[in-house]
Amino acid sequence: MIIGVPKEIKADEYRVALTPAGTEMLVASGHTVRVEKGAGIGSGFSDESYASSGAEIIDAAADVWGGAEMVMKVKEPIAKEWPLMKSGQVIFTYFHFAASEELTRAVIDSGAIAVAYETVELPSGELPLLTPMSEIAGRMAVQEGAKYLERPQGGLGVLLGGVPGVLPGKVLILGGGIVGINAAKVAAGLGARVCIMDIDLARLRYLDDVMPANVHTLFSTRSAIRQQVRDADVIIGAVLVTGAKAPKLITEDDLSLMRAGTVIVDVAVDQGGCVETIRPTTHHDPVYTVDGVMHYAVANMPGGVPRSSTFALTNATLPYALQLASKGWKSACVQNDALAKGVNVVSGRVTHQAVADAFGLEHTTVREVIASAPRMA
Repeated sequence: MIIGVPKEIKADEYRVALTPAGTEMLVASGHTVRVEKGAGIGSGFSDESYASSGAEIIDAAADVWGGAEMVMKVKEPIAKEWPLMKSGQVIFTYFHFAASEELTRAVIDSGAIAVAYETVELPSGELPLLTPMSEIAGRMAVQEGAKYLERPQGGLGVLLGGVPGVLPGKVLILGGGIVGINAAKVAAGLGARVCIMDIDLARLRYLDDVMPANVHTLFSTRSAIRQQVRDADVIIGAVLVTGAKAPKLITEDDLSLMRAGTVIVDVAVDQGGCVETIRPTTHHDPVYTVDGVMHYAVANMPGGVPRSSTFALTNATLPYALQLASKGWKSACVQNDALAKGVNVVSGRVTHQAVADAFGLEHTTVREVIASAPRMA
């Protein structure tokens, strides 16, 4: 299979979908890998390192897309890339379709096969291709929250870890999944008072068992959230509903309950955010203020640490990329249920229920698509 790796062009995105080591493994398996010139520079990988791993270095993005049977990316194709997508082409990346009807319809119209990292799901419910970026984003969320708490940045002027004789800051985490648990680890390590809220009692029991003494768990209700935001210094949105929009747990009215200078870091912004007043921001312009409350909503947080992120991403995605390339997407999905759950759109048909529900579109299962088009590439 011919695999294309274009340079990411979303604002402040420095990751790349494949490391030179990953390239070498795909080439060793008999595949052709074409990497756009300069694609790895942001992550510290030179064109020469890809070439020595067996990749072909291509000057123009259009040629990478045009000659590829499968395109591997990090972030969803943006509007400039939509005309480059083509019928029958497998696109393997983070899509987060439920956050953008425009993107969803563009992929539908292209006829491409969209395999979304974020909905590949193991029988245990684990999302193996989302997990490494969630781990990074959760840890970064505390770093960013602590930074913007500083008074020169517009925050409350609170030191999360406190000092002897002064209470540590309070970090409120909405969601006890991968993002939440990683945020809690870092916040607890700094010495902050940490509260994790979730609606899954089994998860709360687990977190209560494994977390240090300065991390507390609380069942999530509207009333409880409104109470907790009153004295929180940093609020981290760590909610995930696989493939669907995040629920709005904090409303605009709730901001009036918070102190001026409180910092919200909404990691769920990729899926529309769990804060009503959230909108995506960039690493160059990461924050804005509403009713005195600082909002940090960088939609590609792990892109700020691209070298670590690219290694972590390739470690997770490479086994699935090898399956797609070696077996073709249909056979790979028939043999791997987790990978089949990653298929969101096939040749104009929506194959993920949450995406269809988000925009009132007809849903067709992946199995039905495969059965109805056995000759599809």
